[in-house]
Amino acid sequence: MTMAESRLFKPLRIGTVETKHRIVMPAASRMRATDDHIPTDLMLEYYTQRAAVPGTLIITEANLVSPEHSGYTNAPGIWNAEQIAAWRKITDAVHSKGSSMFLQVMALGRMADPSEAKKEGFTIVGASDIPWMAGAVVPKVMTVEDVTRTVQQFGQAAKNAVEAGFDGIELLAGNGMLVEQFLQDVSNQRDDQYGGSIENRSRFTHEILQAMVDAIGAQRVGVRFSPWSEYLGLGMDDPVPQYSDILRKANDLSLSHVHLITSRVKGSDDVVSAETLDFAYNLFHGPIILAGGFTGELARKLVDEEYLDKDIAVAFGRQFIANPDLVFRIREGLALNDYDRSSFYALKDPEGYIDYPFSEEYLAQRRLGNA
Repeated sequence: MTMAESRLFKPLRIGTVETKHRIVMPAASRMRATDDHIPTDLMLEYYTQRAAVPGTLIITEANLVSPEHSGYTNAPGIWNAEQIAAWRKITDAVHSKGSSMFLQVMALGRMADPSEAKKEGFTIVGASDIPWMAGAVVPKVMTVEDVTRTVQQFGQAAKNAVEAGFDGIELLAGNGMLVEQFLQDVSNQRDDQYGGSIENRSRFTHEILQAMVDAIGAQRVGVRFSPWSEYLGLGMDDPVPQYSDILRKANDLSLSHVHLITSRVKGSDDVVSAETLDFAYNLFHGPIILAGGFTGELARKLVDEEYLDKDIAVAFGRQFIANPDLVFRIREGLALNDYDRSSFYALKDPEGYIDYPFSEEYLAQRRLGNA
């Protein structure tokens, strides 16, 4: 079987979207928005480049859900009209290329940058008063009223995402951010309805997902988890019971997809791990997006050999950063551009962002109208 004949290059329905292949561009923070968290024309060019192969699903970098849950320098947001309008330019451009786009949304919780908190005038909060590492800011414990307000903000973010032209929204419930801080017992030691048991630790995540579903419909709502991550002070002794509970709830909501980070990834680095996500595959019955240091050949084996009975797509983060025509390169067996990690988070800098070259083969096919 050639790569082009693989299930990797067969259509897959993810919520309201039908992709033409199963290679997804996942969220990857790049810090190119304005100081006021508004998407820029630089971002417009970046995302338009990566929509080059029609039928590609792009998931944006994580967007801040509200001013009180800010704290990431030059990350985009989704709470005001100017942000919505700026994102609308980007979604229109991506759709014009025949591709689709989900917006990822987050709150940082205890991971908010203290200098940003001082500048923007908000208080760093968390599930409990546990800093992410020794010497870090001790977060203020969120009250039930704080939690309720935050849930409402995520519901509004879903409406804003649809107004901005997105095909759907993905909740970041991993990578050490606020939602995951509620899920994990190492960061959540509450004794109210949002802590103290598996069911209670799942409640915040479930309420957010329900609010998003109520706002825009289940088939426009997905969620990303990193069950095995020990990143940013997290790492439960046994995450399987906790994540099994929230995955069952996600399945009951009939979400568009679940996006899972394998145990081979810790933050932005690859690690050696034997932990598997088999428990998750058996609990969520809809499409699953997997991220975790995959190559084209590993992705092909995953969809063609290991999980033939599952609707699985594969996310390529760092490779999409360096290869705007990544889908074409994988399909044609072409070498990939190397990525430059030093430019991943270069504030507002076009270098290392929009200057990675397309392959000559892609450009030739595009001139012929066959790319």
